[in-house]
Amino acid sequence: MDKQFITPIAFVKSDFKEKFGIPRQSGRAPSIISEIVFLKEFSDINAFREIESFSHLWLIFDFSKAHKDVFTPLVRPPRLGGNKKVGVFASRSPFRPNNIGLSSVKLISVNTLSDGCISLTVGGADLLDGTPVYDVKPYLPFTDCHTDAIGGYADNQVDYKLNLNLPDNICSYFTKEQLSALKECLEDDPRPSYQEDGKSYGMRFSDYNIKFTVKEKTLTVLEIEKV
Repeated sequence: MDKQFITPIAFVKSDFKEKFGIPRQSGRAPSIISEIVFLKEFSDINAFREIESFSHLWLIFDFSKAHKDVFTPLVRPPRLGGNKKVGVFASRSPFRPNNIGLSSVKLISVNTLSDGCISLTVGGADLLDGTPVYDVKPYLPFTDCHTDAIGGYADNQVDYKLNLNLPDNICSYFTKEQLSALKECLEDDPRPSYQEDGKSYGMRFSDYNIKFTVKEKTLTVLEIEKV
């Protein structure tokens, strides 16, 4: 089979500098604000005409930190405890044959930067800083939203949340918007699939490393240090 090549049209700017802690799905942390910055050659304002008439967009992107040389047909979804295997095509694992991801985000604004490039400010993205974006398409609620859809094994985790125990001075480290996004990420339990109670973890967010532990469904932030 002939190989096909696609090229990035934009790159993501976000507060997630490492994979650990990124929401497992778009929309799980709606307060997250990210920028989709388009390359100069794709920054013709005509390409964005009428885009602001849509409230949400689909982003097609590259799981750039999950490339593997070997096809893996089975994966372990984190929300199944890391023990049960399912088929890669029955999952949203980043370890895919073509490493292509799909995220639904809220469009906040269209911007022209000082260098003439166009950027989109979006909410709720689950994307690492520097992620290559291959395409942007409008979300159409009358066809993209299926109210009778069944979410398989993922339906059991829809309402899963941790309680938070945060230090009193946490507001001094982050803006109001960043703090809301961070809380949503921590509530969603950023730990790896085995979720070991009592173990200390470190999550990079913006310019800080947040050290935390979890016990009996309560996440306690132990320390916040500048990176």
